[in-house]
Amino acid sequence: MKKMLITLLALALGSVASAATLKIATVTPEGSQWMKDMRESAKEINERTDGRVQIKYYGGGVMGNDAKVLGKIRIGALQGGAFTPAALADIYPDLNVYGMPLVFDSEEEATYVRKRLDSKLQEGLEAAGFVNFGFAAGGFAIVMSNTPVNGLDDLKGKRVWVPEGDSISYASMEALSLAPVTLPLTDVLTGLQTGLIDIVAMSPIGALVLQWHTKIKYMTEIPLVYTVGFMAVDKRAFGKLSDADQQVVRDVMKKTYEKFDLSNLEDNREARDALLKAGIKSVPFDAEEVARLRERLLESNRRLGGEGAFNLALYDEMMSYVQEYRETNEEAAAAAQ
Repeated sequence: MKKMLITLLALALGSVASAATLKIATVTPEGSQWMKDMRESAKEINERTDGRVQIKYYGGGVMGNDAKVLGKIRIGALQGGAFTPAALADIYPDLNVYGMPLVFDSEEEATYVRKRLDSKLQEGLEAAGFVNFGFAAGGFAIVMSNTPVNGLDDLKGKRVWVPEGDSISYASMEALSLAPVTLPLTDVLTGLQTGLIDIVAMSPIGALVLQWHTKIKYMTEIPLVYTVGFMAVDKRAFGKLSDADQQVVRDVMKKTYEKFDLSNLEDNREARDALLKAGIKSVPFDAEEVARLRERLLESNRRLGGEGAFNLALYDEMMSYVQEYRETNEEAAAAAQ
């Protein structure tokens, strides 16, 4: 009997020892549908691993900006975070390729390219030390401002927000004669309130969720930057889970991010309508000005790639898929006539 009790105690202690908590930080506000879905995924993972894997989310930016979150991951106080590509640009620069200015014309075009490149970016991120479960489209970042922006001349000298560590956006904004102001995401609302920045580039859903829409009056709807979000978990922490538990986490989170990837686009359309209803005015951008803007930015993109800001071969591969999509659509349109 005594021997049996010792065995049961050892098994119980072994079960406790094998339990793991993954602490994940995000700026997503508490109470939002995103956070509700993330917590549902955590519940499913906990149940499917019989309590061996627990995920604890810290929402609303309570863990600080991206730099602070990454610092906490390095010392083991956190195991991961929800990020945009700029946050991990120093660790894996190729994450920037989707967000190069004026690369894509539409969501459909971006989706076509992503089907061919997402897995390559995931592999690269994992090689850089972070496990990823997929990318979720955030829609196109458009120009939001307090004075109308109809063309390039309206941009000159204006102070524009650039995310911390995003050297590519910084250089791109300078190429447009804007004055970049580097701020963490958590400080942008204050920057708009105080007049530190005049312009932000953000998707409608992002502006709505982060409350930036309360401090802007106009939006210029050109597909300036394609945005994605993703979760990145420290590979060392993830590697401490058993193979079976790792697979459960991958399966559940992959499903969650696939859901986000679809729902975010619809949410973005609804958010745009909500911004218009809130009194924000949509400003047209002259078609010839768009062509001038694209020419200048694509030139800047290639220069940055040549300087090593990202893998130029990967960028060229992406642009070849963009061209492939456009040619296919042109052929289909011609055949339909």
